[in-house]
Amino acid sequence: MKKYIFIGFAFFSLVSCKQEKAIVISDPLPSWNETSNKDAIIDFVTLTTTEGNENFIPVADRIAVFDNDGTLWCEQPLYFEMVYSIAATKALAAHNDKLMKYPEIQALVKGDMEAFMKSGAKGILEAFAISHSAVSPEEFNTMAKAWVDTAVHPKTKEKFVSMTYKPMVELLKYLQDNQFKTYIVSGGSTQFIRIFSQDAYNIPPEQVIGTMFKAEYKDYKITVKPEVFLMDDHAGKPEAIFNIIGKKPVLAFGNSDGDLEMLQWTSTNLLPHLALILHHTDAEREVAYDSLSKIGTLKNALIEGAQKGWIIVDMKNDFKKVYSFEK
Repeated sequence: MKKYIFIGFAFFSLVSCKQEKAIVISDPLPSWNETSNKDAIIDFVTLTTTEGNENFIPVADRIAVFDNDGTLWCEQPLYFEMVYSIAATKALAAHNDKLMKYPEIQALVKGDMEAFMKSGAKGILEAFAISHSAVSPEEFNTMAKAWVDTAVHPKTKEKFVSMTYKPMVELLKYLQDNQFKTYIVSGGSTQFIRIFSQDAYNIPPEQVIGTMFKAEYKDYKITVKPEVFLMDDHAGKPEAIFNIIGKKPVLAFGNSDGDLEMLQWTSTNLLPHLALILHHTDAEREVAYDSLSKIGTLKNALIEGAQKGWIIVDMKNDFKKVYSFEK
């Protein structure tokens, strides 16, 4: 195992024997293979958190942003939140005639998934809106938490929430231990991700930025409307970071073209910075996909990343383990 030595603190004196020995730091990323990408990440954190060198970043400026779907947890064969939305909408519409006005939702309640899926984006967006706005925020939290605690992936038979990427969870902890403030910036909804972000990633709800529905305050309560307030994808990501965080990140990690603008903006930071892309190349342990996939399409970001020297993390070669449920 490689010994990681913090710059500026590499040696100390032992008075008893007047000998210098290296301070050995345990491997902060044990589920990563020993590759140049791992070295680059550790070098970046080491240099930017060690006072006395030109790459030092003050704690207040250590902002790190991560996409969620396909970056922190699996997104295949369908975005996990969409799986929840379909299940929740089916349950809600079955007891609410007002929600049955859409033929796509009627098909869903009847169990005709073929007809529902044929409706394409229209049916899926309807289900997404219904599942998030047809109940109170408190009821949504209860329903979503119950689903997160019990629902299992069709392929692995593990809970969806257990399908976070172990190497990525380690990276989050490594950054947090070094006083980076870690945020989720996702196309998924803020409501849904906040349900599990603390337990899964040690990221509190207030550090989750996702797609948001319009909220209305009336009669001492908040009601969520089926109207999008913030679409947190593509250019929406840096715009949301600017408006909500108020600082340009020094580290951004994504996996698709939807993250391109966030990576581009981070790369313009005058402070030392790091842009990273997770490339799904492991067909055996996960799913190999990029430019031809309808979920997590990765084409333009991969091209630009290679041109600009961003770190392209190759899942097959860089990840020693994939999922958090792996021992």
